[in-house]
Amino acid sequence: MAEAGAETRPQDCPGTGSARAGSAAACQGCPNQRLCAAGAAAPDPAESAELRERLRSVKHKVLVLSGKGGVGKSTFSALLARGLAADEAKQVALLDIDICGPSIPKMMGLEGEQVHQSGSGWSPVYVEENLGVMSVGFLLSSPDDAVIWRGPKKNGLIKQFLRDVDWGEIDYLIIDTPPGTSDEHLSIVQYLSATHIDGAVIITTPQEVSLQDVRKEINFCHKVKLPIIGVVENMSGFVCPKCKNESQIFPPTTGGAEKMCQNLNISLLGKVPLDPQIGKSCDKGQSFLSEVSESPATLSYRDIIQRIQDYCDQHQLQEEKII
Repeated sequence: MAEAGAETRPQDCPGTGSARAGSAAACQGCPNQRLCAAGAAAPDPAESAELRERLRSVKHKVLVLSGKGGVGKSTFSALLARGLAADEAKQVALLDIDICGPSIPKMMGLEGEQVHQSGSGWSPVYVEENLGVMSVGFLLSSPDDAVIWRGPKKNGLIKQFLRDVDWGEIDYLIIDTPPGTSDEHLSIVQYLSATHIDGAVIITTPQEVSLQDVRKEINFCHKVKLPIIGVVENMSGFVCPKCKNESQIFPPTTGGAEKMCQNLNISLLGKVPLDPQIGKSCDKGQSFLSEVSESPATLSYRDIIQRIQDYCDQHQLQEEKII
């Protein structure tokens, strides 16, 4: 099962990738029994083969997760994609599966764009020649339209994004997810199990109210056997642009992400300080990394992006040795 907290998970949970998910004896009484039974069983072999073939040309797949909403997950996804695409030799794609809150089109400066159909499938919307984007936001008649869908319809669209989009040859596929551990997360992990996933980057803020939910997200990753690349602490202090003194806007009352990562033996990829320009750049659909290149936040982002690249390169070497 993949409910949020370990305290309510059956001791002998078979895991969401099992054919017994939702039907095993241990599943009786679990809050997520129906969810797992409906959508988390082992994928159909023919479907797996189809997805594997479509995604065969995608070298690295990175999920961006958060337990809590509003911690800067989509902002990080957008900047991670832009940072990777700064290398013109790399082909990057950003997939937005936050079905009910698709903010990626706005952040990437693509509001009002539409998806086009070609003989080989849906074509991504391109920010640059080497940076393509796909989001449910491109399918809405207005950015204010509410997407009021139950789980099965969300799952179907996620599958369609993976199966029907003509991604082409891609070095990095960045997948922006909604907060939590629900339908979208189970679906993307299940569908991508047909291929290989490099891992997940988990976003948090320093305060305990965020860390509580991040621990649940980490637990989810362990249960579905999703590797964790590391944790990013967003809004980690504020450096005054005039006096250069640092203030803690969100105090890390329990030690912040650093202490949590030490306790759970997980990598802390870095801390990103608050910078008002980040929000302004996202609202304008511009790249904060290039607009404010000397900001302490930009330097933190670049260091974190490099660490993610290093992880993916190492992961690829390990995969090749196994093969």
